[in-house]
Amino acid sequence: MRRQARACLRLARMLTHIAIGLGTVLLRFRGMPVEEQQARVQAWAREMLRRAGVQLQVQGTPPAHGPLLLVANHISWLDIPVMHAARHCRFVSKSDVQGWPVLGRLATAAGTLYIERESRRDALRVVHTMRDALDRGEILAVFPEGTTSNGIALLPFHANLLQSAISADAPVQPVGLRFIDGRTGAPSQAASYVGDETLIGSLWRTLCADGLVAVVHYGAPQQAAGRDRRTWAEDLRSVVDGLRRS
Repeated sequence: MRRQARACLRLARMLTHIAIGLGTVLLRFRGMPVEEQQARVQAWAREMLRRAGVQLQVQGTPPAHGPLLLVANHISWLDIPVMHAARHCRFVSKSDVQGWPVLGRLATAAGTLYIERESRRDALRVVHTMRDALDRGEILAVFPEGTTSNGIALLPFHANLLQSAISADAPVQPVGLRFIDGRTGAPSQAASYVGDETLIGSLWRTLCADGLVAVVHYGAPQQAAGRDRRTWAEDLRSVVDGLRRS
C-alpha cells in the first residue's frame, strides 16, 4: 500500500510536469533561440526522470556538438526522455507519435523527425531530411532495432537510416541503454515495454520501482570508413551490445 501511494504521488507530479512543459511549448517556445529550446528540453527531461523516481547515470562522453548520429538500443517508452536528459538530440520516431494527445506536441517541440515505417518512399524522404540536418551540424538519434526489445536480447539493426550519415560524411556514436536496480546493480525490467505489455502497465511498474537507475553508456564516435550501411549496422550492433552490458 505504501509503494502504491508513492507511485500515485509520482504520477501526479509527472502529470503536473507534463502540463508545465506543454504550457512552455505553447506560450514561450516560438520566441526562444534554438540553443535555449534544447536546454529547456534537456532540463525538462531531467526533471521528469526525477519526478518518476528514476536516477540518471551517464557513462562515457556525450557529444559536445554535431554533426552526429546517435544509435541506441530500445527498451522502453522511457528511453527518449532518458537520452534527452543525458544530451539533447533530435529523434526519428514513427509518424503516429505526432498525433498523440499532448505527448505528440511535446515530441514535435523537441525536434522529432517523423517517419512512416511501412513506406519505403517515406524512408527515403526521412534519410534526405536527416542528411540535411547533419549537414547543418545537428545531433540526431535513432533506434535501429525499429521497436523495443526485452533488454536481454538485441534485435537486428535496420540499416536504412544509416545512409544519412554516409551521405553527410558524419560520424555515428553508439549508445547502450539499460535499466538497473540501484541497490543491487542487477538488471531491472520495471520500465520494459515490449510485446503484449501495455504502456499503462509499464508506467505503473516504473513508478512503483525502488531505486530504478537509467544508464546511458556512450561509446566512441566512428566514421563509415568505406563500409556500406549494412556492414556498418552490423558493426554498430556489436558495439551497442557491448555498451549495454558494461
